[in-house]
Amino acid sequence: MRDAAPRTALFAGSFDPPTNGHLDVLRQALGIADRVVAAIGVHPGKAPAFSFDERVEMIGEAAAAAFGPAEAARVAVVAFDGLVVAAARTHGAGMIVRGLRDGTDLDYEMQMAGMNGVMAPDVQTVFLPASPPVRHITATLVRQIAAMGGDVSPFVPPAVLARIGRLARR
Repeated sequence: MRDAAPRTALFAGSFDPPTNGHLDVLRQALGIADRVVAAIGVHPGKAPAFSFDERVEMIGEAAAAAFGPAEAARVAVVAFDGLVVAAARTHGAGMIVRGLRDGTDLDYEMQMAGMNGVMAPDVQTVFLPASPPVRHITATLVRQIAAMGGDVSPFVPPAVLARIGRLARR
């Protein structure tokens, strides 16, 4: 009998910056998949706070620190600039994982899952609830707090905290 193909999950987002909430979803995704592809959305019309290369480094460093080298080796970081379902197919992912913080996220994500399900019926969307300690964290709020000189250490991994100081007001 043949071995089953590795289960690959795609976790898409801007990761600008990666937060403890992202790590929570990534940890859960590693529990249900053999490999997780963190797909950083790259949009030519948007100017992210951190470059793609910086986000790749931060995700890699944060995963290694949080999960250890063996688990972090199961995480790949890539860029994508089109449809999430196309990125999932490109990287051999049979599932797209989406983190849910609240009912608003659920409403939006259900619509996206429905549309993605029509476009790619072979790619399943899996919802992962955010753990209570990180449920309130958003990358947008982290950027805003950092830009105003606030302490974001409770919201981001150390690998991100080391780089985020440059967002503070001059």
